[in-house]
Amino acid sequence: MIVVTGALGFIGSALIKQLNSMGHFDILAVDDFYQDRKNPNIENKRIREFIHRDIFLAWFDRIYSQVDFVFHLGARTDTAEMDTEIFDRLNLQYSKDIWNICSKHDIPLVYASSAATYGIGDKGFDDTHSIVKKLEPLNPYGVSKNDFDIWALAQKKHPPFWSGIKFFNVYGPNEYHKSRMASVILHTVRQIKKTGAMKLFRSHNKDYKDGEQKRDFIYIKDVVSVLYFMMKKQPKNGLYNLGTGKARTFYDLASNTFIAMGMEPKISYIDTPIDIRDKYQYYTQANMSKLKKAGYTKSFTSLEDGIKDYVQNYLIDEKIW
Repeated sequence: MIVVTGALGFIGSALIKQLNSMGHFDILAVDDFYQDRKNPNIENKRIREFIHRDIFLAWFDRIYSQVDFVFHLGARTDTAEMDTEIFDRLNLQYSKDIWNICSKHDIPLVYASSAATYGIGDKGFDDTHSIVKKLEPLNPYGVSKNDFDIWALAQKKHPPFWSGIKFFNVYGPNEYHKSRMASVILHTVRQIKKTGAMKLFRSHNKDYKDGEQKRDFIYIKDVVSVLYFMMKKQPKNGLYNLGTGKARTFYDLASNTFIAMGMEPKISYIDTPIDIRDKYQYYTQANMSKLKKAGYTKSFTSLEDGIKDYVQNYLIDEKIW
């Protein structure tokens, strides 16, 4: 059995789609199941059993012999949330509990870390373990992810295989429930449908012009391909970046969304909200050499091709993948 936590979420539901497509149907889906708007994400997917996250740990420690692999993707991901207790409970302690059960019973584990751990990027974007303690995330979400990375690296007892995946900016179908935290592509399509135009965040950093803030955007179909690779190949234990290795501007993101809709770009700018302004990453770009050295040889979808597929085949009608 393969366990997927956060199974109803964006990446979790897409991973189940990937697992089903590769012939894996013995899947245990773990989530909180309280947000009905996430339910469409698991339609037409084959799942053996569902279990609430609050009772999963007790079940896991008792029925561990049925589990072959764990993908721990469930987390509180709101970068604007300031309540550290929530992150300590859901992101840090819950992850430790899963790690300890996997370690005790020799079950391989892949868990979700984040590029938010890199903060403003002044320490670079290398997934080398030596810099983890030096990183300074910009918000409690990033801190919780980095704290767990630090803890994991310090453990003498660990799963037989483990990797922490530092997701950069993931976009694609099945993110419709994420509201404010959804990708700019989704927000652009919705704004275009409503107003015929798109408003991006203005730059409040003198080193970047409006719209030229850069992120490493990666398509969800590439993300789940890498996760499947991790399960099948189980390379060297440790942290792995997961981006494309190419930073692109938010203007590129929005303008290509217009193009995918057959429209001329009509983009203006508004101030970045105060609650996230001083915690905003202006540049991210993953160093992808470790994953390549581990044997992952597939090329990543270009931003243009990824947006075209997402917009035309899913987002216009908000179809699930």
